[in-house]
Amino acid sequence: MERIIKEGSGWRLGWNPQACQYQGLVAGDGWAIELTEAELDDFCRLLEQLAQTMSEMASELMDEEKITCEAESNLLWMEVEGYAEEYSVRFILNTGRCCEGSWSARVVPSLLQAVESLKVF
Repeated sequence: MERIIKEGSGWRLGWNPQACQYQGLVAGDGWAIELTEAELDDFCRLLEQLAQTMSEMASELMDEEKITCEAESNLLWMEVEGYAEEYSVRFILNTGRCCEGSWSARVVPSLLQAVESLKVF
């Protein structure tokens, strides 16, 4: 399997199965963080889980109602905040490098599409 880089306005994701320690990459405007395979797996899983939760909440909320949802693994913490159909994403890496990143609501839909097709989990 070869290295994969997916990118759009305000985001970038990468997967390099041949890398020794950090096979994954997540990036936004002006920042980038390399992730281990386990961290990337958790990142993708938690983001998809939170997106599903936001989608399910759409019918429960009034149009102008904002919400915040969090999910966490041993490796990272993630939060989505905003409206059910338009929300920002923020994450904090809990281990090793202890860094964080975020994406605005305008880039989340294309980031989600890239996560779903980056690699098979």
